[in-house]
Amino acid sequence: MSVEIRRGSARFLERAPGRLSHHGFSFGPHFDPERLSFGPMVCHDDHVLGRGTGFEEHPHEAQEIVTWVVSGALVHRDATGTETVLGAGECGVLSAGSGVRHSEVASEDGPARFVQVWLTPDDAAVDSAPHYARTAVDAAPGSGPVRAAGTDAPLALGVRGAALDVVRLGAGESVTLPAAARMHAFVTTGALLRSSLAEPLAAGDAFCMTDEGPHDVTAAVPTEILVWTFA
Repeated sequence: MSVEIRRGSARFLERAPGRLSHHGFSFGPHFDPERLSFGPMVCHDDHVLGRGTGFEEHPHEAQEIVTWVVSGALVHRDATGTETVLGAGECGVLSAGSGVRHSEVASEDGPARFVQVWLTPDDAAVDSAPHYARTAVDAAPGSGPVRAAGTDAPLALGVRGAALDVVRLGAGESVTLPAAARMHAFVTTGALLRSSLAEPLAAGDAFCMTDEGPHDVTAAVPTEILVWTFA
């Protein structure tokens, strides 16, 4: 049983023309043997893209790539023929399977911020045909967690027992972070009050819990949290 607080200020920072990226785990030249993965989660990136800029076409394979748009709009294109625009509050899953190329660029309407997670899929999904799906998530403040991807969710994942819930809280509202073999809760916007777990958490901070029971957290201001659970 353990609770780890990963502060946003401790993430690996990468700057490129028109892009600012924070890497929650080792990525490319940024290596930390203590931050290689969290269960099947091998990448947790927080990207801000300038208008019309981003990631040009590049390959992936044997990965479940989950994208959550925090603000703005993100244009996704891939070799399956998919071309779509994800807006704020929408989630997309690209199951790379045997291999696929894709691009992600902020729309010409303005900058975009998105959080992207890469998961290592189960063996059955590694060699499958690539495919893409998306959904809008209606998570009103105070309504409780809304499931976006994984078990019993609109978007399927090739990772057994993995699930993504979106939580929005008004100031002073609370939510119970669930018990799980592994639980990762990332504050995308807002802040959490001091609790029995930690000093206040701000946007960019995350909880990483292993074999913990449920824990209550309370928002200091309007707040959005992405909660991953792994069986």
